[in-house]
Amino acid sequence: DTPGHVDFTIEVERALRVLDGAILVLCSVGGVQSQSITVDRQMRRYNVPRLCFVNKCDRTGADPWRVLKQVQDKLKLNAAAVHIPIGLEENHAGVVDLVRMEAVTFHGPNGDDIKIGPIPDEMKALADEKRKVLVEAVAEVDEELGEIFLMGEDPTLDQLKAAIRRATIAREFAPLFMGSAFKNKGVQL
Repeated sequence: DTPGHVDFTIEVERALRVLDGAILVLCSVGGVQSQSITVDRQMRRYNVPRLCFVNKCDRTGADPWRVLKQVQDKLKLNAAAVHIPIGLEENHAGVVDLVRMEAVTFHGPNGDDIKIGPIPDEMKALADEKRKVLVEAVAEVDEELGEIFLMGEDPTLDQLKAAIRRATIAREFAPLFMGSAFKNKGVQL
């Protein structure tokens, strides 16, 4: 997450030359902006694998699904959500982890009281749908997961984690996480 000033662009260039991986931080309200495109271009130039983190899901006007679409359309990344938010704006309480298929909520003044539980009933259908999208996006670029997908099987936790890791390191896939850094929600995952 960098300001648009040219000095920061040069600093990002220097940093990307030595990084093994990076996190592309995007605003859930502002989405993919011109500086996001510049930083993504730099990441490609230096072959840096990336995760995407949609921040500020607690802000008014937050729309992480619009940001995901922008990541796919504007940045041309094979990206899929690995989280779905539990509530948005002032109701943002946590995320559903689509890899582990469990709800993670954050409590306390700094979000450091983490509770893991079952996915809320009203979110199960959306979680199942988005997990299928995630598995399919990774299966398109990972041969091992592709075979499991084509056989109509559901991958195990370890198989899915390993496939996401392989595809991310190979720069074939960009997992998209969601949360609120200021309120320490979703960052720990």
